Amino acid sequence: MDQKRLLAAIALSVGILLLFDLWNRPTREAEQRRQAEIAAQQVPATGAAAPDAAVPVPMPSGGAPLALPGGAASAAAPTPGLPPEQRVGLENPALQGSISLRGARLDDAILRGYRETVQPGSALVRLLAPRSDANPYFAQWGWTAADGRTVVPGPDTDWTADGTALAPGAPVTLRWDNGQGQEFRIQLEVDQDFMLTARQTVRNTGAEPVQVLPWARVRRERTPQTAGFFILHEGFTGVLNGRLSEWTYSDAKEEAQRRRGPAFEQESTGGWVGFTDKYWLTALTPVDQATAVRAAYRHSAEGGQDRWQIDMAPPAPQAVAPGAEAGLATRLFAGAKEVRLLDAYRDNLGIVDFDKAIDFGWFYWITKPFFYAIDWLFQIFGNFGVAILIFTLALKAAFFPLANKAYISMARMKVLAPKMTEVRERYKDDPAKAQAEMMALYRSEKVNPASGCLPILLQIPVFFALYKVLFVTIEMRHAPFFGWIRDLSAPDPTNLFNLFGLLPYDPMQLSSFLHMPAWAIAMGITMWLQFKLNPTPPDPIQAKIFAWMPLIFTFMLASFPAGLVIYWTWNNLLSIAQQYWIMQMDKKRQARTPAAPPPPKPAAVAKVAAPKGKKG
Repeated sequence: MDQKRLLAAIALSVGILLLFDLWNRPTREAEQRRQAEIAAQQVPATGAAAPDAAVPVPMPSGGAPLALPGGAASAAAPTPGLPPEQRVGLENPALQGSISLRGARLDDAILRGYRETVQPGSALVRLLAPRSDANPYFAQWGWTAADGRTVVPGPDTDWTADGTALAPGAPVTLRWDNGQGQEFRIQLEVDQDFMLTARQTVRNTGAEPVQVLPWARVRRERTPQTAGFFILHEGFTGVLNGRLSEWTYSDAKEEAQRRRGPAFEQESTGGWVGFTDKYWLTALTPVDQATAVRAAYRHSAEGGQDRWQIDMAPPAPQAVAPGAEAGLATRLFAGAKEVRLLDAYRDNLGIVDFDKAIDFGWFYWITKPFFYAIDWLFQIFGNFGVAILIFTLALKAAFFPLANKAYISMARMKVLAPKMTEVRERYKDDPAKAQAEMMALYRSEKVNPASGCLPILLQIPVFFALYKVLFVTIEMRHAPFFGWIRDLSAPDPTNLFNLFGLLPYDPMQLSSFLHMPAWAIAMGITMWLQFKLNPTPPDPIQAKIFAWMPLIFTFMLASFPAGLVIYWTWNNLLSIAQQYWIMQMDKKRQARTPAAPPPPKPAAVAKVAAPKGKKG
């Protein structure tokens, strides 16, 4: 019964992995085609974007939404007849781009350290783009007139700047005067990485008090292409009042339509909200984490296009008396989700759980330490593939005592195989008696029939944790190994069905299942060898299932990241070496141990002959 339950558990695990592969294979192929198109074209598309939808900025508690003049949220299409917009440059070691002085928008940000593909000359990754791009994506700072009479800067407002370039140690202040006694200022700073600081202030030099609501926002004018994996979250994300809140684009759209308002809106002390992609993040957070803010996730549709927005503002409008000033200080993160960088912002700036922008998932407690260990080894050896191999060796050493007992039991099970077959044949008409005799045999020989599967079961959490590290951490993106593996986070590009490139055609164009890379074949061979060292299951059905498992896993892992397949292959080789060594040691032990004498046969009952009578 225990063997049947164990077999069912293994079959269920394999079935889950197969369904996982089938479910995600189309998305992986779409992403591969997209990368191929990028590599072939390397020319960004351009096109006109439709006008902004009327997405309101955050509302004060208990009030109606406060919209900007004209009903547009912030970045309406340029008004005809306006002069060309002026820009302020943005330069630091991690970013290059510019800020539009028309509307105070950061809509041009390129990541210096990241390229679209593994090709050395491919284009740098563009994170933020203006409305003239095919995929507008920008951050913006502004105000709403809460009193309905104060003139505030709008989407066509041309600001003035006291500098030509924003750089670390060289802040730039944007100014605009409404001509009615209120001066609006936005002081911008940038650090050495991906964090900008915006300090919005309004000074009232007029004779009457005014009420305004400062806000900061990030807006996407198109729905981005997502990886589509259920183990990876892409969309809205944030931590408010210490609680992680994640919404996919589809869920946010459905909720916004149901509520006819924001998909999600909450007041919080500190915290952050943002858009997360697989590797990139834009997020807003107050400079002072003790500041009360109101944050929202929003969706609108205009001209058949979905629009998405995150915004952050004070919970209520600010009353500015004559001679006084008020404002809002926020930070904008726009860049790559580097693990240690997010950790540093969390620790140094006090941004709660900022590292959770990386979707380490349910295995956070094991996945993140795995990353730290692999990254530490990478700093020593300079290659993430080598780091994974050494890390796997360290895991083997850590689990050696437990695996050692399992392999010893497996070796003894292999020796017991003939006796087990004999028992099954002897009691083939009495399954209960056969099971009882088998259990007695296990007890007498001190073996555990389930322990042989323990090494496989131990690999499952390690497998998923390492898969997460390879899949979600940008440090693994475009990380090379040796030979033809130039990206450990992508599938092995070789294919058996075109003789590894000798035939000039792509089998994947015929069928997605015609992909059999070299590393997957090596993994399948090592798994087959490992299974050959295991004792053959006495049940013929079990034996057939185990015989097919290496082939099933070979096809299943063919489209997985190369780093994961390399890990599995290397782990199999280490397991084979360990198991072979234990089997040899067990044979020597048995050779030194004198054979136990066979049990004595029961004495035959002799018939006692009656004494013969004497002849008289």
